[in-house]
Amino acid sequence: MNQKHRQWFYTPTMRKALFATAFTILLATPFLLHSERTREGRRLVVITPHVQQIQEEFARAFADWHQREFNEQVFIDYRQPGGTSEIIRQLEAQIQAAAARGQIDPDTLAMAPGVVGEDLMFGGGTYDHSRLKRGVKVIIDDNERTVPMSIPPDPLFTEDQLEAWFGPAPHTIGRTALYDPDQYWIGNALSSFGIVFNRDRLAALALPEPISFDDLTDPRYFGEVALADPRQSGSITTAFESILDNFGWDDGWRILRALCANTRYFTNRSTKPPLDVAMGEATVGLAIDFYGRSQAQAVMREGETPATARVGYVDPAGSVSIDPDPASIIRGGPDPELARRFLVFLLTEETQALWQFHATTTPAGANNPINQHAQPLGPHEYELRRMPIRRAMYERYSDYFVDDARPYAIASTVESRGWRSAIGPMMGAFGIDTGEELRQAWRAYHDAKEHASPESRAEMHRLIYAFPDGSRVAQLWDELFAGNLDLDDKPLRTKAENAFQDFTPENYLRVVDLARESA
Repeated sequence: MNQKHRQWFYTPTMRKALFATAFTILLATPFLLHSERTREGRRLVVITPHVQQIQEEFARAFADWHQREFNEQVFIDYRQPGGTSEIIRQLEAQIQAAAARGQIDPDTLAMAPGVVGEDLMFGGGTYDHSRLKRGVKVIIDDNERTVPMSIPPDPLFTEDQLEAWFGPAPHTIGRTALYDPDQYWIGNALSSFGIVFNRDRLAALALPEPISFDDLTDPRYFGEVALADPRQSGSITTAFESILDNFGWDDGWRILRALCANTRYFTNRSTKPPLDVAMGEATVGLAIDFYGRSQAQAVMREGETPATARVGYVDPAGSVSIDPDPASIIRGGPDPELARRFLVFLLTEETQALWQFHATTTPAGANNPINQHAQPLGPHEYELRRMPIRRAMYERYSDYFVDDARPYAIASTVESRGWRSAIGPMMGAFGIDTGEELRQAWRAYHDAKEHASPESRAEMHRLIYAFPDGSRVAQLWDELFAGNLDLDDKPLRTKAENAFQDFTPENYLRVVDLARESA
């Protein structure tokens, strides 16, 4: 069987399995190589959600930088229990155990070095690192206390140092701070939440490349949109929150409802949509920028560019949420001094170049600029395609970037409206748990409206986007629970009565609280 015939022998399922296996091997290879390297010198224990390519490039660069700056060998010992939720649970458990052993000072909440096993959390979003700062509840001397899981660097970074890294104040992107005001976390890269798409499938559907979240509400995308469940993925919740913040209550929920109607599926893993888009299993999906761009990188053929490759990624200008990717020093970690040095390392120009430059071992990387130590800037082997946080990198080096990255120009400046908590329960109710019904209604709506009268089209439009009003919710509540609960004796009934209201910006919190308690 010749090569031309062999490629048709594989079924789509077999090709998908082979691609997934190859991609897993690609991700695992640098980790295996790193684990086999001889480890000598002072150890920095880093807990991280970052992929192995990032781990390998930063371990190599930190060892070189520290040797040059301090004439001392160091190595990074990475720990990766899972995503940020798993990382935070692991840190919470260690601090709770320390409290139970009496290892937390009741006055200062300080812990001796090494009580917690990790020095630093590297990666995740500001929401996750703010959770570290907010801390975990523990019992100390029979009293409940809240112990922050992170600490500021000692000494704190000076205003001059912060300005050298982040430029003139305000140190923000859009409305988001680049570091915690008390320095419990320091941003070192930027993450956006945009659209990953397959150019081949778009061409087959005669659709232009999307540039806005609203583009994905086109009924021609029916069955073509891959999404993660916001109840399972914090990153996709951030993308949906950006839609609500930027489009407002009415248009924002309209877009989210239409996205649900156009979905091919909802998954509990935010890494799955970009993978399936890359393999042609879906046309578009929402993704963190580095998930989308890493998939584009994985399938890029020789001679292609990000603008011509089969897989593309776009940040919708003006409505995209861009969030700093921080690092935090862990309370009670073994070596807080070395952890502080790692924060300094992350903000140097040579480290910032790791995020977006071509790899120095590739033909494109042969032209990378040289630093003051006569070394080329950029990663050694893996093009990470992340966005650096230092604004000066875009002013000085954008010509050397792999991607046309302009985060400070395109970031949304709209302040958070605080509606994030409504996204999971409401999308679950109208678009995920009832997804099949929504898709049937969506198809019927678009099939019928072409021949319907203006009045009928208006009524169909109202119904497809309507939320139940408070009286209807009360009726459904009684139908579901009246025969099963002694409602007069249940405090939940009183709370429910307070939440039997229309779903509006003024009332949504009471509705969401009821949905959580009755789940």
